[in-house]
Order: sequence, then C-alpha cells, then structure tokens
Amino acid sequence: MREWINLPELGMVGLRAKIDTGASTSALHASNISEFERDGERWVRFDAFIGTQVQRRHRCEAPVVAVKLIKSSNGHAQSRYVIQTPVALGDRTWPVEFTLASRKTMRYRVLLGSRALIDAQLVVNPAQTYVQDRPLLPSIPVPNEDRHPVA
Repeated sequence: MREWINLPELGMVGLRAKIDTGASTSALHASNISEFERDGERWVRFDAFIGTQVQRRHRCEAPVVAVKLIKSSNGHAQSRYVIQTPVALGDRTWPVEFTLASRKTMRYRVLLGSRALIDAQLVVNPAQTYVQDRPLLPSIPVPNEDRHPVA
C-alpha cells in the first residue's frame, strides 16, 4: 500500500510512502549523516530527498532519539540513528520515529512501519493504495536544493 505524506517539521511535503505492516520500524532515506551537539544534546544533520520524477536534496536536522541495531529485510544488521518527527497523512498528524538509512535502491524513500500505524490507530486495506487525499499543509520552500534524477 502507498500513501502521500508530509514531514512538516523537516520541511518535506509531497512524499510517497510505502505502508509496510511487515516492518515494525519506519525508515527515511538519508545520506551524508553526521552527528553534532546542540545545547548539550545529540543531533543529526542529513540529506533527505523530495520528489518523484526529479529528486531534490533537502538538508535536515533533528535531535537523536536513539541509535538502534536494525535488521533489514535481507537479514543484514545495521546501526541506525533514530529521529522523531510529525507525519501528516490525510487529515491526521502524529509523531513517528524514523530510522535514517540509505534507501537509494528502494522504490520508496519513506517506509511507514507497523508501530507508526498502530500509534495513529490506522486500518490498512492492502488491496487499496492512495486512499487518503494528499495532506493539507502549507507548502514549505526548500532552500539550497539540488536536483537528482530518480535512479
């Protein structure tokens, strides 16, 4: 199942997300991830990507919630940063924890796992896709964007 989402606090709108009930955690494609300290707390700075046909690089910053060892669908274990940010889907907005990982070989750069679906009390019909309208949030300008074709 697929849906349109926004990540408003990261300044990202119009993202296609794969709804994956088989994955417990949610994941966001990120590259150039670097940790830094702000006001005595751990933060990460990373590049995320917006767009479907043409990818635009978007620089993001977020506090680190945790660092977790995640086992991917192919069985490979990887240490990943975890951030929390609101997700807008249809007329709902709720906080979701995302692991930051390279998803450049995946069709969808955002994956919403079962924990996020349970937290929002969403019901999934795997036979349908793009059931919700695109989230109604103001468009947020993307500063210093670089365009990259979809691989």
